Amino acid sequence: MEETQNILRDSFGRDHSYLRISLTELCNLRCTYCMPAEGIALSPKSHIMTYEEVYNIAKIFVKHGVSKIRLTGGEPLVRKDADVIIEKLASLPVELSLTTNAVLVDRFIEIFKTNGIRTINVSLDSLDPDKFLQITRRNNFDKVYKNIMLLVNEGFKVKLNVVLMKGFNDNEIIDFIELTKDLPIVIRFIEFMPFSGNQWNKEKLVSLQYILETVDKSYDESTIMRLTDAPNDTSKNYQIENYKGSFAIISSITNPFCDSCNRIRLTANGQLKNCLFSTTESDLLTQYRAGENIEPIIQKTIQAKYKMRGGMDTNKKLEDASLHAQNRSMITIGG
Repeated sequence: MEETQNILRDSFGRDHSYLRISLTELCNLRCTYCMPAEGIALSPKSHIMTYEEVYNIAKIFVKHGVSKIRLTGGEPLVRKDADVIIEKLASLPVELSLTTNAVLVDRFIEIFKTNGIRTINVSLDSLDPDKFLQITRRNNFDKVYKNIMLLVNEGFKVKLNVVLMKGFNDNEIIDFIELTKDLPIVIRFIEFMPFSGNQWNKEKLVSLQYILETVDKSYDESTIMRLTDAPNDTSKNYQIENYKGSFAIISSITNPFCDSCNRIRLTANGQLKNCLFSTTESDLLTQYRAGENIEPIIQKTIQAKYKMRGGMDTNKKLEDASLHAQNRSMITIGG
C-alpha cells in the first residue's frame, strides 16, 4: 500500500513541526488583551484533556513530524499535574519549552532542569508596577520580576513577551531594550492582535515601523545590529552592539510571517486550530475518546489552513470586529 502523504503539510507546502499545547483555560492573572473584563465561560473539567490524553495525542503529532512542543495556557503552571505532563512529554523526541507569566516558576525550577526545558517565554508587558497591576488586574509585579531574575541566574534562556499597546506601554520600548545591556535575555515586542473580547482596534497598534523608528532615535545607527533569523522564526531579531541580550519584533499584523509558518495549536479542550487567527477548530478529543483514528481529522484541518492569518488577508477583514468575535479569547486558545 502506498505510504500516506505527510498529514502535517498544508496545501501551500508548509510543514507543521511545531505544536503548541494549552494545558488549561485557567490563569492566575487577568490580562486585558487576553481575557475579557467580564471573564469567560470555562470548559467543564470533563472536557479538558487528561495528562494521558495530552501525551497520547502529542505522540501522534510527533509520529508525523512535530519536533517542538510548547506548553501554554491560560497559565500552564496552575494545572495541578503540570509536572506530570512535563515529565511525560519530555520522554518524546522533541524540544520542549513553555510560556508562563512567571508567578509560579520558582516552584518548577528543578522540574524544568530535570526534563530538559531550557527556554522559558515569560509574558511581561510593563516594567512599571502600577501599569502591571492595571493590565493584569493583579498585584504580582515584584514576584514576577524576581522569578525572571531567578530563571536568568539559573541559566535558562529567557524570552520576555511584551504586547505593545499605543498610549499604554509604547513609551517603555527603550526601557525594555536597556534590560538587554546587562542581561542575556531576548525582549520580544508583539503587535496587539485581535481576539474575542479584547477590544482590539488598529489605533492601539504599535507597528514594526514605529518600534524601529523609536530604536533609531535612541541609538546610533552603527550600533543597531540586524541578527540572522532562525528558520520559521516569527520574529525579526536585533541587538545593540556589546549588549548581552537582544530584542525582536513579532509583527503579525503589519508584516505577517505566514509564508513560513510551521505552527499548530491544540487547545486545552482538545480542539485543533491550524492558525492563531482561525475562526474554525477541529474536535480531536471527542473522536480520540471514542476510539477513532484522529489522523484524518488532523490532515483535513491542516489542508484547510489559509495562506494568511486565518483568511483575514486584507485590512478590511482584519478590522472587521465580527470576524474577531468568531474566534476564541486568547486565554482559551493558548499563546
